[in-house]
Amino acid sequence: MRRVSPLRLLAALLLALLVASPVAAQLATLNYTVWGRVAARAEDSVAAARASDLTLSQLRGEIATWRSQFAAAQNADQARIETLKGQIAALGPVPEAGAVEAPEIAQRRAELNDQLARLQAPGLAAVEAWSRADGIIREIDSILRLRQADALLKLSPTPLNPANWPAAYVAVSGAVRAVGGEIRDRAEAPGGLAQIKTNAPVIAFYLLIAGALLWRGRGWMEALSQRLVRLTSLRGRQVVAAVVSLGQILLPMAGVLLLVAALTATGLFGTRGTALLAELPFAGLTILTAWWLGGRIFPRDEASDAAIALMAERRAEGRFLVAMTGLLLAAQGLIQASIVPFAGMALAVGMLRGNMPMVVPPQTTDAAAAVIQAPMIALAALLLFRIGLLLRRQPRTSEPVAPDASARMRLTRLVGNASIAVALVAPLLAAVGYVSAANALIWPALLSLGLVALLMVVQGFAADLYALAMRSDNAARDALVPVLIGFVLALAAVPLLALIWGMRPAELSELWTSFRAGISFGGVRISPTAFLTFVVVFAAGYALTRLLQSALKTSVMPKTRLDKGAQNAIASGLGYFGIFLASLLAITSAGIDLSSLAIVAGALSVGIGFGLQNIVSNFVSGIILLIERPISEGDWIEVGGNQGIVRSISVRSTRIETFDRTDVIIPNADFVSGQVTNWTRFNLTGRVIVKVSVAYGSDTRKVEALLAEIAHNHPMVMLNPEPRVFLVGFGTDGIDFEIRAILSDVNFKLATASDMHHEIAAAFAREKIEIPFPQRDLWLRNPEALRPTTPRRAAPMPGKPDLGEGFVHLASETEDGPHAAPAPANNNPAEDEDDS
Repeated sequence: MRRVSPLRLLAALLLALLVASPVAAQLATLNYTVWGRVAARAEDSVAAARASDLTLSQLRGEIATWRSQFAAAQNADQARIETLKGQIAALGPVPEAGAVEAPEIAQRRAELNDQLARLQAPGLAAVEAWSRADGIIREIDSILRLRQADALLKLSPTPLNPANWPAAYVAVSGAVRAVGGEIRDRAEAPGGLAQIKTNAPVIAFYLLIAGALLWRGRGWMEALSQRLVRLTSLRGRQVVAAVVSLGQILLPMAGVLLLVAALTATGLFGTRGTALLAELPFAGLTILTAWWLGGRIFPRDEASDAAIALMAERRAEGRFLVAMTGLLLAAQGLIQASIVPFAGMALAVGMLRGNMPMVVPPQTTDAAAAVIQAPMIALAALLLFRIGLLLRRQPRTSEPVAPDASARMRLTRLVGNASIAVALVAPLLAAVGYVSAANALIWPALLSLGLVALLMVVQGFAADLYALAMRSDNAARDALVPVLIGFVLALAAVPLLALIWGMRPAELSELWTSFRAGISFGGVRISPTAFLTFVVVFAAGYALTRLLQSALKTSVMPKTRLDKGAQNAIASGLGYFGIFLASLLAITSAGIDLSSLAIVAGALSVGIGFGLQNIVSNFVSGIILLIERPISEGDWIEVGGNQGIVRSISVRSTRIETFDRTDVIIPNADFVSGQVTNWTRFNLTGRVIVKVSVAYGSDTRKVEALLAEIAHNHPMVMLNPEPRVFLVGFGTDGIDFEIRAILSDVNFKLATASDMHHEIAAAFAREKIEIPFPQRDLWLRNPEALRPTTPRRAAPMPGKPDLGEGFVHLASETEDGPHAAPAPANNNPAEDEDDS
């Protein structure tokens, strides 16, 4: 399989896209007679299937040009056709059978129908011709794909058979002798050296400069690039060094071109020599690009942002492997250009001269090509295997790494494993005899690795350039913009990658044509142009909506008497209406007929009814909240056991900030279907209840007066209605009172209660009023049965009566304050005697 240079692939792709473009149509009017002859000839060639691949490709290009013209002619006079349809519709429906229509209307309807038929005729003819052309193109593509598959699975004579080696030797030596014979014949011809003598100064000058550039040009630029990288004081040194490093390609490439120009100026090269000289620039560019990529992917100095993290010796190995890969790809290109095309002729000459033994099989050309290609495939597999091992040897560290770095390492190891697999499979295929399949596997794999490396370098350069623009050396490299640039570069490389792996440029242009034509969805054809129109119109409408919202919030609403909740509701409603209107305008501008999506919309409604009912419920609830406004931003609410301040109300949920400074996202449906307590919606007043207990025996009227004085003196307590103090009951541990007061701002409810507690504690301490704590009295029956000796009487607790023998007072620790309980009675007589 002949290897095609990536530059040639790119040029072929651009040419195919230009041919497939409607701009390529050269005819002002369509001549259907000429088209009929071209289509008939193409159909005969397709039916016979005997034309060569080149002939079919040329015929396909001609048919594709006609098809693009027919596609452009389908929409001719479309505006006038729509106008006529509107005029006919304005005349009303056609009368039913037996009904009489006014003669003027009937005559006008007939005239309009005639005009409509005449205008639609060219478009219908173009549609029919387009269908015919598209069918022919599909048949040609099918034939070419089948031939390509047959060539890929062709079984050649095995290169391991020694009987096939003489054919390869004769082909190689014959090609070399042919080039040498052309040079010798031209030099020995009369006046053959006259051109060399005439162009001697120019040839010498070209060779001198070419030698200097080839020998030292790359080294000069590499040293300059490394010196710039080490200049820490230079801002954007990475960008400058990357630009300067391109000189490692440009200067030696200029030397290669000068060398080719010098050899061409001699006039000694014939057909085969000229083909060899034409391949030299591509070979030189391949070698120089490989060396440059190796230096960028595996730099000499340790770099923190290196795409592949390796040790110094491994990086040196990587540079060597990449350089050898470039040399091998260049050698493969020279062999394909100068030896393989002339192998059959060289074998025929060798057989005529008797240089080939009679034991050579009849498939001499295939045998020679297989033997010539086998060593190249083996060397390529060896390099690919070593590169795969190198990619798998990235250091595995236990330290945490960034997610993008971890993903890049996993992807690199995956590429390494795939490279090793290809390197093992390709030589086996070549050894069996599937040389074409091996070529189609090994060389695209190497070129794909080169393309990926080039994308990594370009993406790194874009990141450095963005960091320079943002005046940041490292932080901006991991921003979103460089990642998006890398994504766009990866998408742009997909067509080139497809060409590398054997896709024909015509097939790629066909995919582009289908992509431009769009896809049919629910009876509506969505094309990239329509999608772009939709995005632009919607983006403009969305931006205008946000601008109006901002103007309302900052300029108009603050000058009105509306509260903040009403202002937010109006702004949010305007935003939703603007987005809805922008969507309708975008759909209309894109030419999408919503009536054709009725069935799809019905299916979506069923899906919404079953799977998205919660989302729809929250959406409707959000609209209800914005209209009724039972809550607004800044309100203190309680819902579902959560208390907090409303921070934002969206169309699906509401975010409240609790007093623990945590955000709670609550679906809007809970506000509509559940119970919501809004402490501050319509006014800020609210009641506070402070509970107080005093010990039994306290003067209740005095306690009531003290509590009333404390409530009246607090600044947050409203005097109308005045605060009240109530004796609410007799508890198990004390007498219970409550202060009930209305606050002017309920947001200070907890702070007011705390202030009152402090005042109550100070007042009770000053007036010697005791605040009780939980107490329990334990009475023991027959204590003499527990103690053989006379038990000690427990000392009475302060403030408690002496209950006599057999009672022990126990106090428990309560939340009101820590109170240590006395030690339990000891039932051990020996210990009692010791204590006494």
